[in-house]
Amino acid sequence: MSTKSPVPIGRHGWVRHGLLCVFALLVAACGAGSPLLRPTPDRLAAVAPDSFLVDIETSAGAFEIVMHRAWSPLAVDRVFYLMRHNFYAGARFYRVVDGFVAQFGFSGRPAVDSIWGELRLDDEPVRPSNERGAVSFARGGARTRSYTLFINLADNPRLDTLSVGGVVGYPPIGRVRTGMEAVDSLYSEYGNQPRQDSIARVGNDYLVRHFPLLDSIVRTSVRLPE
Repeated sequence: MSTKSPVPIGRHGWVRHGLLCVFALLVAACGAGSPLLRPTPDRLAAVAPDSFLVDIETSAGAFEIVMHRAWSPLAVDRVFYLMRHNFYAGARFYRVVDGFVAQFGFSGRPAVDSIWGELRLDDEPVRPSNERGAVSFARGGARTRSYTLFINLADNPRLDTLSVGGVVGYPPIGRVRTGMEAVDSLYSEYGNQPRQDSIARVGNDYLVRHFPLLDSIVRTSVRLPE
C-alpha cells in the first residue's frame, strides 16, 4: 500500500499521565545520538529474532503482534528496530477504513519521518496472505517500504496479488495475536480524509487541528515469546 495510494495506504483523548509518558519517550528517543535521528549502518544491519512480540498501547486499548522474520526478513528487521526505539510513540492511526485496514506509521515528527522515508527497503515476495489481523508494510512501487504499516481488519486476499507501481502484493510481517477488539474499535469516521503529504510535511499538528478524534499509539515494547 502506498502512502499516496487509495489502496491501503480513533479518539486520542489521553489522560495527562499518558501525554507525559509520550513526551518523555519522545525526548529520550530523539536526543543527541539517538538511534532514530542517527540510524548508522551498523545499527540498521542488526538482524531481528526469528519471532518476537510487540506490545502496542493505544488510546483505544492494547494489542499484541507476533512478528515472523521468515515472512519478510528485511521488513521485520526494520520493524524490530523501530518498535524497540519507540518510533511510533504518538503516531496516529490516520487511515481507518471499516472492513478493510487500519493504517499508521508517521511518527508525527517530520524531521524524524524524513530520515526514515529515505531508508527504503528492497522488495520481498508475499508469503502468508493478508488475512484479518495480518500486519503489512504500505508501499506504492519498487523500494517504497519504509515505516508505514497497516493492519488488515478483514480478509483481504486481493492485496496478495495487487500490482502497484510494478510491484506485486503487500507482504505480511506478522499478525495480531491478542487485542483485535482494540484494533476494531479505532476511530474510523474520517476514513481516507487525512492527507498523507500534509502529515509528512506538518506532522501531528495537522492531524490534531483537522482530525482531533484519531486514536494514537502511546508506546511500543518488544519481547521474545515465552
